[in-house]
Amino acid sequence: MSSARIGVAAARTRARLGRAMRTPRGFTMLEIAIVLFIMGLVISMALPRFAGIRSAHLKSESRRLAGRASYLYSRAMSDKVVLRLSFDIDSDSYAVSRLDPYSAKPVFAPDTEPGFKPVMLPAGVRLRDVIVEGTGAVTRGTANCFFYPEGYVDATFVHLIDDSGTVFTLSFNPLTGRVAIADADVGPSPTMVLR
Repeated sequence: MSSARIGVAAARTRARLGRAMRTPRGFTMLEIAIVLFIMGLVISMALPRFAGIRSAHLKSESRRLAGRASYLYSRAMSDKVVLRLSFDIDSDSYAVSRLDPYSAKPVFAPDTEPGFKPVMLPAGVRLRDVIVEGTGAVTRGTANCFFYPEGYVDATFVHLIDDSGTVFTLSFNPLTGRVAIADADVGPSPTMVLR
């Protein structure tokens, strides 16, 4: 091969490599505006779903507490014991303890039944206050609700709140043990005796 042909082939190769190695000139303002518009559209569609997730945590915790309270009402009657549902408002948790009124030295002891460990509310859900008949509204410390073997429970209102300010109210019916959940800030009736 002649040196002229080698020189021409080398020049062509350098030219191809030069075109391939050129840096892109960047994005235009129109391209950037389109990308920002699409990102804004996606975010505006996703934000309501995130708010729904927070509300779902609050609803889930309300149902969990209502289920536990209904079970405690039935269990107190069937086991012939007094059960205490203690709400620790400062740590946003609740726990169950039991007292056997027929034992030699009746004293409340933590409930050891499987699945009844103390419950910590998830991040973003808090106990705002607990209102118990005969005790009144408790916003700090501990509030206790008792389930009796004769088939009744202290009339109680529990307010759960999330970070967005949404409040769910759980009200314990003293005669039936049923727990009603309201997606609102509901309080006791004027006939409920509070101290």
